[in-house]
Amino acid sequence: MNDVIQAEGLRKRFGDTQALDGVDLAVRQGTVLGVLGPNGAGKTTAVRVLATLLRPDAGHAEVCGYDVLKDPVRVRAMIGLTGQYASLDEELTGTENLIMIGRLLDLSRGAARARARELLETFRLTDAGGRAVKTYSGGMRRRLDLAASLINRPAVIYLDEPTTGLDPRARNEVWETVRDLVADGATVLLTTQYLEEADALADRIAVFDHGRVVAEGTPSGLKSRIGLQTLAVRAAETFRTAQLAEIIAELTGERPDVHEGTGLVTAPTSDPAVVSALVRRLDEAQLVAAELALRMPSLDEVFLTLTGHTTDTAPTEAGELEGSPV
Repeated sequence: MNDVIQAEGLRKRFGDTQALDGVDLAVRQGTVLGVLGPNGAGKTTAVRVLATLLRPDAGHAEVCGYDVLKDPVRVRAMIGLTGQYASLDEELTGTENLIMIGRLLDLSRGAARARARELLETFRLTDAGGRAVKTYSGGMRRRLDLAASLINRPAVIYLDEPTTGLDPRARNEVWETVRDLVADGATVLLTTQYLEEADALADRIAVFDHGRVVAEGTPSGLKSRIGLQTLAVRAAETFRTAQLAEIIAELTGERPDVHEGTGLVTAPTSDPAVVSALVRRLDEAQLVAAELALRMPSLDEVFLTLTGHTTDTAPTEAGELEGSPV
């Protein structure tokens, strides 16, 4: 597979704030690159450069072989962009919104109407197509916004924090839509602050922090960089939790955490053989485990290890600029 998005050394400064500080990105055809980072990390600035909405101060970027600075019109013909908030006319119906965008993209009235019908069916919005968008739920609005970005059948789709503000059910609906788009051959660059979202959708992840890519790889590869897994065990008989914690401490050499209420005992370990050793010790002690797992670190833990802070970091000046109109 070829790289359909390529960026090298992208730099962009807003006043005293270095929004992009030498960003390199590569996205293979038919895959999802998750761009992960807190507000102000440079994610949206990078998307705007790749979407030809913002000129970089330095660096080079191509989309589908076209230079974003030299061939912006051709780049725009190849991409679809969905921002953080739905860009729809709430007084128009779903069908009318899609037809309007189709006409703006120079489709004939008949072609625009046919494409609107097709997309409403694809995004499970046919029954709502005749209703004003102001009556739609959050998940329905996001699906319609995604449909609008696909009017021109783009090869590359930029999704800039597409599930911001959605409830879990609506978020899952958007996730399913993204999976369908990729299954149909689309290439997706997805920016998100939700580590769970990146883990669920991305083939590869680029971690942004202070305008730089501080790590890049598969979700499992990034998790393995920490080098530790977590042993999690819960005793069937809660009164034996303290005994269980002692056994785990002896096996791992670490002081385990005992979670009040659930009785779950957890401890970090780098030895995958600890599970079989634990099973033997539990059998010897005639202690039954109601729950036993050895899991990889979460992306939350990976992000904290890589950057020294969580994605809940307050927006910086760069974050505020990212949300401003270009």
